[in-house]
Amino acid sequence: MLASMTGFGEASVADESLAVAVEVRTINNRHLKLSLRASEGYSIFEPEIDGLVRKHVRRGAVQLNLRVSRITGADAYQIDAEVLEGYRRQLQEVAGEAPPVAALLSLPGVVAERQATSSAPREDWPRIVPAIEQALAALAEMRGLEGQALENDLRENCGVIAEHLERVEQQAPKVSESYRDRLVERVNSAMGQLGVSVEPADLVREVAVFADRTDISEETVRLRSHIDQFLAAMDLPESNGRKLEFITQEMVREVNTIGSKANDAEITACVVEMKTALERIREQVQNVE
Repeated sequence: MLASMTGFGEASVADESLAVAVEVRTINNRHLKLSLRASEGYSIFEPEIDGLVRKHVRRGAVQLNLRVSRITGADAYQIDAEVLEGYRRQLQEVAGEAPPVAALLSLPGVVAERQATSSAPREDWPRIVPAIEQALAALAEMRGLEGQALENDLRENCGVIAEHLERVEQQAPKVSESYRDRLVERVNSAMGQLGVSVEPADLVREVAVFADRTDISEETVRLRSHIDQFLAAMDLPESNGRKLEFITQEMVREVNTIGSKANDAEITACVVEMKTALERIREQVQNVE
């Protein structure tokens, strides 16, 4: 089953004290490459996140955004009584009366958020993992759906190649016969005009040389084998874009050889159609994991 290298997944998990949001995107890349953006203090989990990603993604550039925020209550803030008293005393000296406490709470240093301990991120990790796994599962589902669409298109183009290959195989034996007929016609015309003679053995030898030079039987056999290998590779349990890329290159090689060797207009037309289908295949397999 094929999987696309492009996809998106997101998830969020929250409890009474922590909210975790994860977004993960993947695009084409020949190797697996993780790019992590995390809230301050949480980049330390990159090795662990890389391990989770590798369970779902084998190839592609992965961008994972991790946002962790604390859900704060009233006890998360602390009033610095000394700073507050300092403001109150100074303002009383200047204004002659003490201002209300509410007017002082917004001044710098009066109210401070309690600092999380340095071990807080490590303590949060068990609550972060579920959000990452859910986002990666959503990503895998999307990549699978896109992979199915890719597979359908690739199978269709393989069918186009197989159809034109069959026409090539039917036409190939006629090429030598057509060449022999044209050669005999030209020779008879020359003999009539110039009064020369040609031995039948010479004609047979010339036709044999042409037939050997334009023989594409090996190429057609290999191309059909490559088509079968390509289809079989798509049926494997795991997506294997690299293998499909290699087989595609081999198919391109055989089709080019057929086009260069076959001296026939109908075969040439089939080669053009096969090359068009192969170009579509080559573009699509770049998206397969």
